Amino acid sequence: MILLERRIIYAKDIMVLTGRSKSYAYNNLKKVREWLGKSKDQLVTFDEYAEFHGISVSDVFASVVTQ
Repeated sequence: MILLERRIIYAKDIMVLTGRSKSYAYNNLKKVREWLGKSKDQLVTFDEYAEFHGISVSDVFASVVTQ
């Protein structure tokens, strides 16, 4: 099965989205994981990230994918 679009958000994506540093992006992902009750080795999806920050998934995805 081949996915046509990514589902997982990474620290680099958060750096592009926010214009902030790598350490900020990793800390932000950590906060999202804690809020979701995930362990540090579990991945965060675009949907989960957008829900945590109260922004639309399409805005997050569009700003990251176009880079």
